[in-house]
Amino acid sequence: MNKRILIILCIFISFISIGCRDNNVKEEKGEIVDLNIDVVINDKTYNLTLDDNETTREFIKLLPLDIEMDELNGNEKYHYLDITLPTDSYSPHHINKGDLMLYGNDCLVLFYESFDTSYSYTKLGHINDLTDLGSDSVMVKFAKSVHN
Repeated sequence: MNKRILIILCIFISFISIGCRDNNVKEEKGEIVDLNIDVVINDKTYNLTLDDNETTREFIKLLPLDIEMDELNGNEKYHYLDITLPTDSYSPHHINKGDLMLYGNDCLVLFYESFDTSYSYTKLGHINDLTDLGSDSVMVKFAKSVHN
């Protein structure tokens, strides 16, 4: 009788722990991968929610990452990485303000305006509530979130 109660209790605890897990935290090969990243731009911290794909898993390995992102076209900031990342590019036809994309296999692009496009990118994630980043280059810090 005690064994049966213990088994039921273990099953109940398992269901509770699965239900309480953060949807933006994935387990891969026994390793927890947090898909929430802090991004600091102009002394303001934003939350970047990464897509769950091979590119973002490799990007996370680069963190923390401090880079200068240059201005382009009045709608994006970009930076060429020192390494290449795996890609799965597609043409999104529309870019949303706050999208973080990879152009080619080494150019990180953060869009701060929405617009239509014919270019192809690999989507990394999205920043909600991104403000206008202005016409100058900006220093950007990507780091694993310290709060959950």
